[in-house]
Amino acid sequence: MKKMFSLFLVLMLALSLATGAMAEETIDWASRRLDEQVTLTFMIDRDQSLDGFEAIFKDIEEKLNIKTELELRPGGTEGDNLVKSRLATGDMADLCAYNSGSLFQVLNPSVYFVDLSDQPYADNLDVSFKNAVSVDGKLYGIPSGATQTGAWMYNKEVHDSLGLSIPTTWDELLANCETIKQAGLIPVIGGYKDSWTSQLIVLADQHNIVHEYPEFVKDFDAGVAKFSNTPAALRSFEKLNEIYTKGYINEDLNSTSYDMALEMLVEGQGVYYPMLSFALSYVEENYPEQINNIGSFGQPGDDPDYHGVSVWLPGGVYIANSCQNVDAAKLWLEYYISQEATNTLAQYSKPTGPYAVIGMEVDVEMYQAAIELQPFFDSGNTAAALEFESPLKGPNLPQITQECGSGISTAVEAAEKYDLDITKQAVQLGMTGWD
Repeated sequence: MKKMFSLFLVLMLALSLATGAMAEETIDWASRRLDEQVTLTFMIDRDQSLDGFEAIFKDIEEKLNIKTELELRPGGTEGDNLVKSRLATGDMADLCAYNSGSLFQVLNPSVYFVDLSDQPYADNLDVSFKNAVSVDGKLYGIPSGATQTGAWMYNKEVHDSLGLSIPTTWDELLANCETIKQAGLIPVIGGYKDSWTSQLIVLADQHNIVHEYPEFVKDFDAGVAKFSNTPAALRSFEKLNEIYTKGYINEDLNSTSYDMALEMLVEGQGVYYPMLSFALSYVEENYPEQINNIGSFGQPGDDPDYHGVSVWLPGGVYIANSCQNVDAAKLWLEYYISQEATNTLAQYSKPTGPYAVIGMEVDVEMYQAAIELQPFFDSGNTAAALEFESPLKGPNLPQITQECGSGISTAVEAAEKYDLDITKQAVQLGMTGWD
């Protein structure tokens, strides 16, 4: 029972890679081409590489006569609020790339998005992903890409030059940070100007939480286990705060942006950067000669006999109910999820984990950082990030973690604030045990 969900997730996703069950039938896209051109708008988070998406847009226009106009939104809470306001006013883009899991569930999908349950690809989606984009048995999204990991990226050249080994416990990580600090470098890079990045240390600790407390998700949903009263969960905020109090993070963390942080990592000004693995495509696009100098490892815990990693299901792509060309949008999605489009996207943004489409495979050279994470999947030392196991994720977490990671609040204060944030959401969702 210890890692039931995480093992299920990994086994299902591994099956998606290993089986040829989907072995896609050849589709005659020319026969599906629209007689008159249709233009669809597509909203997506700006904090990622867009070259692969633009290549797919070009293919869709050439093959299907559907033109795609890109709309960029900010990340974090600002982007979440923009999505919610655009949905509420009926002004959402025709297509929207957004989170799957808990953040998607609170958007009231049945009101704002088109049901895709009858689409030809519906039965080919991984069960875990389908659950993350479904409400009351109705499917509302397709995966925007492959799975990701929440891990610690590091500059391999600098790391090796300092004689450091990959830390497998939190104490070992802190010891490495002290060595880096004494060498006059920044141990841990903070790019908190983009507040969503401040969440990573807390969110990436999920595999350590369920390792120590296997029933955490069940008790969390029931309102019994909270971050402030559960030592294993509180530890995630303690780790975030400890990096600041020990002076292991850059002093200008709140004026350093996500892209500036990645530049610091690549240039070796800083050595560690906790981040989702989608950042690897950004590094390859902007610093191609340095991509294999970036390594990655799972966030360490306190058990010397266990070292794992937290896994993120891919985000979804959804059709807004306000779309005036739903049939064209459905055709757009069908092409986007095809093997052909996946091959195109992989040339620009290599997968950092298995796909959530059964039988989907691509023939590309994997990132070195992704290769270094594979042993965690092989050993089953993984857990899905909490937002994919629970419908609860407090909307104010970026601000709470930014304060905690900047020394404005203590770990206990931050955990208590987050418990209150989650309680409000749980009450809105009508969950028992939280009133």
